[in-house]
Amino acid sequence: MKQEIVLVTGAAGFLGSHLTDKLLAAGHSVIGVDNLATGNLANLAHLKHEPNFRLVEQDICVPFDVGHVDSVFNFASPASPDDYHRLGIETLLVGSAGTINTLEIARKYNAGYLHASTSECYGDPEVHPQVETYWGNVNPVGPRSVYDEAKRFSEAAVTAYHRYHNVNTHLVRIFNTYGPRLQANDGRVISNFMIQALRGNPLTIYGDGSQTRSFCFVSDLIEGIVRLSRSAEHTPVNIGNPVEWTIKECALEILAVTGADLPIVHRPLPQDDPTRRRPDITKAKALLGWEPKVSLNEGLKLSLDYFKACIDAAPVAASV
Repeated sequence: MKQEIVLVTGAAGFLGSHLTDKLLAAGHSVIGVDNLATGNLANLAHLKHEPNFRLVEQDICVPFDVGHVDSVFNFASPASPDDYHRLGIETLLVGSAGTINTLEIARKYNAGYLHASTSECYGDPEVHPQVETYWGNVNPVGPRSVYDEAKRFSEAAVTAYHRYHNVNTHLVRIFNTYGPRLQANDGRVISNFMIQALRGNPLTIYGDGSQTRSFCFVSDLIEGIVRLSRSAEHTPVNIGNPVEWTIKECALEILAVTGADLPIVHRPLPQDDPTRRRPDITKAKALLGWEPKVSLNEGLKLSLDYFKACIDAAPVAASV
């Protein structure tokens, strides 16, 4: 593979930083862009003296140009419920204006383009497991709509730039992902349970715990994304772990991995919270030769030191 100049937006985020590492390890030069609204410079601290990486602090909702690039990976967006509820308008803008601005860069430099979409495009699905041809069941005016509809608009924009401008685009629908660098206070399942267990607090389950998720370790996800970016596929592709867990099962697994003996408490289920989530990855297997390798138990063990460090960094912080 020839060395490329790659633009990664959202480079200081959980996924963006891991993607940056993967691209640098493959010999590419990476220009990271992030406005640090939800990104964390600590995720890139190890690249301080990396000659093939530079970070540009930039809001992609404002037109910008970093010069010639061979590929664009658009990962800029608040992604956790806590963040996109707090930054609702910003989430809509980055999914619309931000996506258009990055597509214009790809168009200008004839660069490949990969957009990080989401399983949230399926909403609370009536088709299970979720296949890419399913159009979804999304509430366009509900509390989650700022994220769901921003991502759905992004998919339409990416598809339009391929259809009308022949941009070499790719769309990945990302399912629940976890691992080191996941924000400790972002309100997502794994981080919530891990922090609560390590602090010795009861684990909080919203609803009765029967709702399901499919958890993919970050290294598996990034491998699938890079493979997709090198493919000839332009329609959406699910990348995620097809092993389905109830939220209660996940809580029990985290208690086992952390060695904690703690009660579970229940709170009301938020509006429009999906009751089921599991990717059909038949397409990824066939097109990319990809499927996840890391089990939930293995991935939690690989994440444990990171979450312990989060606790050590803020030992008196309030319960998540």
